[in-house]
Amino acid sequence: MSALANECGLSHTTAKSWISVLEASFIIFLLRPHHANFNKRLVKMPKLYFYDPGLAAYLLDIRSKNQIQTHYAKGALFESLIISEIVKQRFNQGQAGNCFFWRDKTGNEVDCLVEQGQTLLPLEIKAGRTITRDYFKGVEYFARLAGEQAAKPCLIYGGGENQERTKARVLSWNSLDKLQL
Repeated sequence: MSALANECGLSHTTAKSWISVLEASFIIFLLRPHHANFNKRLVKMPKLYFYDPGLAAYLLDIRSKNQIQTHYAKGALFESLIISEIVKQRFNQGQAGNCFFWRDKTGNEVDCLVEQGQTLLPLEIKAGRTITRDYFKGVEYFARLAGEQAAKPCLIYGGGENQERTKARVLSWNSLDKLQL
């Protein structure tokens, strides 16, 4: 919050109030970090997402689909789209949000953790249309740390093919309805 306030030339209190208004208006939401003791050196600041990534794209002055292909925020906008759809899907099913992210100080990260009782479903989100081995690094690391508490990880990507792999499930961005939430 302090960094955001400084960048905008505002006080910390003003930035916090503006964020609060945007949250109450369902324009943005904050994804909180998961704090289970899997690794003591965790990042504890929430991540900010737009419920409507189209609005975020507009604010970034993206006016065509061709522009987004090379835009620096393509991955962040895609991640915002997927996480907002997961959150909305859970609310529409009458379930609590129970979505978090996990990141340690060394850069290991899981884009979204969905808490399902005692189990955590780790989700990695990538805008790329071609799956690479690197895409699984964060969820595999988390699964090792969490042990039995972690469900089989899932990669949601910008391609069009669904796959079942040994260590993870792979879902196309347009197959979110197949995600067991």
